[in-house]
Amino acid sequence: MEKLQLINHLSDFVTNNRLETFHFVLGNRTRHITIVLEEIFQSHNASAVLRTCDCYGIQDVHVIENRNVFDPNPEIALGSSKWLTINSSKSTIESIKNLKEKGYRIVATVPQKDAVLLNNFDLNKGKTALLFGTELTGLTPEAISLADEFIKIPMYGFTESFNISVSVSIILSNLVERLKLSSIDWQLSTDEKNNILFEWLKESIHSSDKIIERYISQNASLNK
Repeated sequence: MEKLQLINHLSDFVTNNRLETFHFVLGNRTRHITIVLEEIFQSHNASAVLRTCDCYGIQDVHVIENRNVFDPNPEIALGSSKWLTINSSKSTIESIKNLKEKGYRIVATVPQKDAVLLNNFDLNKGKTALLFGTELTGLTPEAISLADEFIKIPMYGFTESFNISVSVSIILSNLVERLKLSSIDWQLSTDEKNNILFEWLKESIHSSDKIIERYISQNASLNK
């Protein structure tokens, strides 16, 4: 059965208001920028990052758990994780390799002097995977060695770095707004929108699996 048929059927089980909200949000979602989190272990930071990604329209978040477990706090995330596509990996090398195969440039966020300043970062060079490291020690040497480029937030105080959730918010605020003003084709494809909408509808509807199963069974009987 075509997914569009299932989407149309499931749409009858949510309000028009909710459906309009889904379409509005999907129209602002992007995969041109994605976030990669390596070894983030503090629950409140993990949750705040997910919430920020949802707010700025970032659909995909890649979580690398070499040693540390990524464990968001639901009270801080406010349900944002169910609207995102979260990809988990146990290997920095494998995660970055997969992203590069999908055409992403790996951009490590570091405070080093030779990193490009946020305002000077060139979005036109292609899809961007922003790599953020652990709260205490930053990115692993392995991640830094695999990065294609480096970016930093301008700072003028004594402290060397922002909290990770603050860093993600500052960088996304800058890049997403510039992306939307650019001529870059940053929006999701129709197929991507439909696939995500299908998952969102299932997430929103009580006993959605049973509803889908019953609908498929009924249609199979009619087509006999």
